[in-house]
Amino acid sequence: MHDVTETIRRALAAGHLAAPGPGSGHDAVVDVDVRFVPAGDDGNAATPCPPPGGTQRPRRLESRTFSNAFGTRAYKVHVPAAPAEAPRAMVVMLHGCTQSADDFAAGTQMNRLADAHGFLVVYPEQPAHANASKCWNWFRPQDQARDAGEPALVAGIVREVAQQHGVDPRRIFVAGLSAGAAMAVVLGETYPELFAGVGAHSGLPFGSAHDIPSALAAMKGGRGQPGPARVPGDAAGARRTGGQAVPVIVFHGDRDHTVQQTNGQAIVRQAQEAHARDAGGGLHVTTQAGLAPGGRRFSRAVHTDALGRVRIEHWTLHGGGHAWSGGHASGSYTDGTGPDASAEMVRFFLALPHDGAA
Repeated sequence: MHDVTETIRRALAAGHLAAPGPGSGHDAVVDVDVRFVPAGDDGNAATPCPPPGGTQRPRRLESRTFSNAFGTRAYKVHVPAAPAEAPRAMVVMLHGCTQSADDFAAGTQMNRLADAHGFLVVYPEQPAHANASKCWNWFRPQDQARDAGEPALVAGIVREVAQQHGVDPRRIFVAGLSAGAAMAVVLGETYPELFAGVGAHSGLPFGSAHDIPSALAAMKGGRGQPGPARVPGDAAGARRTGGQAVPVIVFHGDRDHTVQQTNGQAIVRQAQEAHARDAGGGLHVTTQAGLAPGGRRFSRAVHTDALGRVRIEHWTLHGGGHAWSGGHASGSYTDGTGPDASAEMVRFFLALPHDGAA
């Protein structure tokens, strides 16, 4: 216990942890300093299609709650104003530590893309009583398994919204930043039949930690990096059933000193192994370099299967730190100089084939 306390103390001094609150134990892994975005101000709700004959009016995210045997979580939903001509796709967005739904919506500008393309956006929120820094508990074994903990809560929210809004079950995607990205990877691993694609920005691979010390080590690129994906409690070490390996798009800065770039590489490696198992062979990789309009250089590796379908994209942001690439300054953890991660994730998700289960 003394070693754990000392680790937390040192991390606090470095700005990588927030002090645990009452009853939180040692479950507070966070990112960097954050700015405050008022509740209800998502920074991008003022651009839906105006009502016929009327003027454009800002809309707010709809606030709801969901409960099951593992607890209660608030969440917010953005529904495009334009009527749906067919069942909508849905993107689930998992915020990083200290963030909120409104903050994450403002920084990623995902609602603008939702209005343009006609999909729903769902923002589950992690409360302070679950983690003092509002981090998703990606590093705890009880939150890395199917039908347990936070994965079961998020999956429950997704199913509830999908049923209420008649969402296309073949086009449900999940993305996140940092701790939210790590939880998005967990969800893709534990609920592959529910999520047709995963977006991980500055995140960590599945099963890379089991407590605070191993989480800190994994974030720094040290010991604890996993090999093939494993599901806690599964003696055979097999992936959960429910369909083929889930396509993944990864963004990571090569100057990220909060979550080292090796973690993004490990997410890609896990996805490569999963797809190779399902397809009975490896993927073909092509790479390209580019320069974003904001000045950030990047490399993009595209992994395709034998049929030419894209299964993995890996974006390396050269000089990029721990921030959402191409994000808006109205939200926290954003880097406006990089390629637009939100737009690229949406492109990747909506281009995936959806003629069968994910």
